Amino acid sequence: MDYWVVRVALIQDGQDNYYHRKKIMDYTITITETEKKSLEYITHDVDDWITNAAKARAKIAKNEIIAKLVAHCNANSISLAVGEDAQVTQAYDLGVVEKASSEIPSRD
Repeated sequence: MDYWVVRVALIQDGQDNYYHRKKIMDYTITITETEKKSLEYITHDVDDWITNAAKARAKIAKNEIIAKLVAHCNANSISLAVGEDAQVTQAYDLGVVEKASSEIPSRD
């Protein structure tokens, strides 16, 4: 069975200097020939379609994170960071959101 590797470059927001440089993040996925052909049925550029799907889902998550942060900051009289990059970082720093886990939560 043949497999195709598709590289997707995303941008990670860096907080390492005043200008908040952008760091490129590369993710590699492997799809079968059938999956590639199936995607070619809906798009002329499989890599572009995959990149767009990832960015669109990231935008939805970003909006959810910011909404949670705003509610938390308003409820606790906390100053909201300026800019979406800083707000997502603030949400993580304050514990409003956390990275998804593959662990199944226990039912205590």
